[in-house]
Amino acid sequence: MSRDDSARIKDMLRAIAKCRNYFSLIQSDSSADFVELVEDAIERNLQIIGEAANHLSSEFTIIHSDIAWPQIRGLRNILVHEYFGVDTDTIRDVIENYLPELQQSLSNHISD
Repeated sequence: MSRDDSARIKDMLRAIAKCRNYFSLIQSDSSADFVELVEDAIERNLQIIGEAANHLSSEFTIIHSDIAWPQIRGLRNILVHEYFGVDTDTIRDVIENYLPELQQSLSNHISD
């Protein structure tokens, strides 16, 4: 089953919303076991974002060249292949500083 860019963008938006929601949960409950569980969920959804980005058409990524596609794909590769080297501060930075802008850019595409 082939999926088009719109379906992949929707996948990315769902995963972004989950990451941001899960991240807010850590702010209210910081028990070690809970944080570890939530971090795993966040990493999985960041992988989904990167995988969906990897399968977008080149036409879409060229038109939306303002989005940091190589970095999105690169983060996915680090999470999948270098899982032992994942830095939680980097993940926190991505969620706080980059996902909101990506969410806005992708939402604008859906509304166009």
